[in-house]
Amino acid sequence: MKIFDYSDLAVEGVRKLEPYTPGKPIDELERDYGVQNSIKLASNENPLGASPKAIEAMRAHLDDTWLYPDANGYHLKQAIAEKHGLPTSTITLGNGSNDVLVFLAQIFLRPGLESVFSQYCFAVYPIATQMVGAKACVAPALPEDHPMPFGHDLRAMFERVTNNTRMVFLANPNNPTGTWLEAARVKDFIGSLPPHVICVVDEAYTEYAEGDRLGDASTWLDEFPNLVVTRTFSKAYGLAGLRIGYALSNPGIADLMNRVRPAFNVNSLALVAAEAALGDDAFIQQSRKLNRDGLQQLRDGLQALGLVTVPSAANFVLVRMGQPADVINEALLQRGIIVRPVANYGLDDALRITVGTNAQNQRLLDALADILKQ
Repeated sequence: MKIFDYSDLAVEGVRKLEPYTPGKPIDELERDYGVQNSIKLASNENPLGASPKAIEAMRAHLDDTWLYPDANGYHLKQAIAEKHGLPTSTITLGNGSNDVLVFLAQIFLRPGLESVFSQYCFAVYPIATQMVGAKACVAPALPEDHPMPFGHDLRAMFERVTNNTRMVFLANPNNPTGTWLEAARVKDFIGSLPPHVICVVDEAYTEYAEGDRLGDASTWLDEFPNLVVTRTFSKAYGLAGLRIGYALSNPGIADLMNRVRPAFNVNSLALVAAEAALGDDAFIQQSRKLNRDGLQQLRDGLQALGLVTVPSAANFVLVRMGQPADVINEALLQRGIIVRPVANYGLDDALRITVGTNAQNQRLLDALADILKQ
């Protein structure tokens, strides 16, 4: 078929957009490289898989997949409301938290308006901003010699807020760095913003954070009507393949988000799996312990190889290779190990490595030791 170029008809933001690059799937690696028994430590998925309760719930509802899902997600919203102690009017369901981030950009950003985010932030923030034709104001991250290198510099972010700013994106913990902010600092930052600025606190990895140092931003919704908190079931809950997440916000914001949300953006199996997963506290505790042990294993092993790691409160570690990381990444792919290069974030010498099982982590460390000797 002859391909026609319709770029001139597209809006400018989309015409210039560089699409999000996901982690390489295992079957693609094995097709392209002719390897077997590959492991993927690239996309921050839970190596334990999904909650057993979630799998059981999906199996019980397989016969209902010929029916459209509940467009309002009644039962899942009830479970989320109970978890957070909030009314269901604060909840917006998404096809992953990516979905609700895009909704927010569609609602509050347009040409002539601005969003603010940190230099090394989740790639969806600039994509969503550019898509709607708004201006991205990027705040420099904390310097390399800071105790929290490459993390959010809240002062630098605040200094970029203007009368045209409508949204600030703040991930805690942050992806791809794993860095974090203490709860009190985040709360003070939100309180410093003018009321015309929506502050989006992205807590995709918060279940992995140890203790209460990061806090729970959803507990501040009564105090800050301009706050939106996003969560996902893709990480600690192990439901990445189902694509489900949610936003918590003032009912006035939630109402706007639910106006742009497609009626059936969350499928039936995702709804029941997420509801069941929310009640599986034992699985989350197991996942958190595996992650805590795995983070320590990776940090110790990488540092023993002379590599520098960035502090992480998530389920991955950012490691500086001391050389262009694409060469190391290619050598790992040839050994059937998928990690995440982060050159697209401006970190050409770094790899982001997801915490796997003990055996997967050791295989990665052994492969790196062999590669670095050559």
